[in-house]
Amino acid sequence: MDRALAIAATICVGGLIAFQPPVNSQLGRHVSVIGAAFVSTAISALVLLVVYVAVKGGFGELSGLRGVPWYELTGGLMGAVLVTVSLVTVRTLGAGGVVAATVAGQLIVSALLDRAGVLGLERHGLTPLRLAGMGLLILGTLLVTQPAR
Repeated sequence: MDRALAIAATICVGGLIAFQPPVNSQLGRHVSVIGAAFVSTAISALVLLVVYVAVKGGFGELSGLRGVPWYELTGGLMGAVLVTVSLVTVRTLGAGGVVAATVAGQLIVSALLDRAGVLGLERHGLTPLRLAGMGLLILGTLLVTQPAR
């Protein structure tokens, strides 16, 4: 994929992510927090199932699941935690606050994973500029989540 297209697509998806917590929070008012998290992730799973079967023509490649290490199956758990926590915290932090805190957490942990070179990632050092960027993300998150006066 072209780099510019990849950046544009990711920015667009980031915009969708801003909508997810408030939409799920509204759903949670009708079906509870856990109910909303379940419905959200179930719809995701169903959509991906339909796309998978349409693209792959069946379930054949999923037989490879038998040999994967357990930790490679935790992505869905992480997604469920993200959906659940964000739909609760959006009521306190607002959509901007949830996205700011989520992005800060994502970037900081991603930089640490890159530094350690875990899970098949290429090693990247924690340079002073990267550390400054992480500090600015934390500061930005604190500023964005301040209550309006």
